[in-house]
Amino acid sequence: MGHVRTVSGDAGGPVRVPPGEIDRWRQHEEFPEALRCRLRTVGTQSGAELLSISSERFTRLARTGHLAPVRFYLNQYRAVVWLYLAEEVEDFALAHPEMLTGRMPPGLRPLADGGADLRPRTWRSKRLGLHLRATQDAWPRAAAIASLLDPLSVADVVPDPYERSYLGALRPDLAPVRPASAAAHELVQRILSADHPDEIDWYRVSLARELAEARQASPAPRLTGDAPTVVAAVAYAHAHAYLPDAAGALGLDEVATGAVPADMTAVHRDRPMTPRTSSRRRSLWSRLRMRRVRPLV
Repeated sequence: MGHVRTVSGDAGGPVRVPPGEIDRWRQHEEFPEALRCRLRTVGTQSGAELLSISSERFTRLARTGHLAPVRFYLNQYRAVVWLYLAEEVEDFALAHPEMLTGRMPPGLRPLADGGADLRPRTWRSKRLGLHLRATQDAWPRAAAIASLLDPLSVADVVPDPYERSYLGALRPDLAPVRPASAAAHELVQRILSADHPDEIDWYRVSLARELAEARQASPAPRLTGDAPTVVAAVAYAHAHAYLPDAAGALGLDEVATGAVPADMTAVHRDRPMTPRTSSRRRSLWSRLRMRRVRPLV
């Protein structure tokens, strides 16, 4: 949420909270209640009770975009449960008391009655905004925007496969939900992907703008030298169309430990492939040699 300052972890590890930031919060006269108050979230039922309205009305306000969720999770029935900042819910009540009683405004009634649900869209906008405010580096900012677009849109805006691979390597984890099944994973992916034409167009324009700034700051890594970096190895696999999702299929840990040969330029997708198998798992290099897929767009 940005209330507690963090720094990047060592060797790409999780972010850390520096001791000075912990001391700063401990010196706050209302700590820890002040921080808990800012981070308190409410669901539909508790949010409705906070506003003294019905849960149905609260849901209608959220579905029409008046209340933006800050996070979500999947319950045991794979239903999406949205959570809202209590502070923002109270601020909305103070700013728009007319929305809490009486009939919904005429302009909103068709949207609500038509079954529209803007909660995924407002969550994406809020989550992206929080992430962009946390960094000024153009490449990570572009990667965050690209993570909300489908691969075809990203390929259209970013034709260079090395740049696409670099964006993929920098892709942030915007949703801390860990799906336990394929169906749950598909549901989370739908929430993470922009799905309305004007929203898609907005992110495409934003990605092109951030990408232009990133190119001016520094070019995307290329395959150079005798020991390719993780990003360069992933970019090489993307550029030569070995795998549709090189970052996930290669396994960054395997690349980092040297499973990818240094002389990657000796590999060509037209060379004969010799199947290799093992009783446990194939090595990274054998998986690359055994699989041939259509080029990425």
